[in-house]
Amino acid sequence: MKPLQSLLSNIVLFLLSLLYLDEDKVCAMPAAEIMVFRSRIWDINQKSLYLQNDELVAGYLQGPNSALEEKIYWIPNRNFNREKFPIILSIRDGSQSLACSFGAQPALQLESIPISDLYKDSKEDSTRFTFFRSYRNGMWRFESAAHPGWFLCTSSKSNEPISLTQNPGSSQVIDFYFQSC
Repeated sequence: MKPLQSLLSNIVLFLLSLLYLDEDKVCAMPAAEIMVFRSRIWDINQKSLYLQNDELVAGYLQGPNSALEEKIYWIPNRNFNREKFPIILSIRDGSQSLACSFGAQPALQLESIPISDLYKDSKEDSTRFTFFRSYRNGMWRFESAAHPGWFLCTSSKSNEPISLTQNPGSSQVIDFYFQSC
């Protein structure tokens, strides 16, 4: 039954993305009515995301520790081509957003910028907060809009910070399960 629930959840996410990426509908929405989605995300090794010393890490959360899991809040970014499924990701009820730094080596960081503020930003201002979501073989990938070819990843080791990679492999996991909750 679980694979069916996961499939249905992914179909719902996909359909909601299409609905809210319709430019006519999004542009007509007042700021107070922004639809923010809430999802669970975990990598293919079953590591969940949680905060540790103000850093987003991936690890195995069991029993009472499962309450530490961070839910992902996301909105579509209407400034990008909707066929790439551009989204802005955040945690902590949408108060801390994931951003890709500019520099020689792209890095992932958390910024205390509410996701609702980023909805109003221009393409230029929101690029480093935007990820292109792609679906393949039942899993999702999140590519940085600011750094094409760089993907959100977890380490193969537990309790390591999530980061960005352009070289996925056995030590860098870029495939995630993404389920509405």
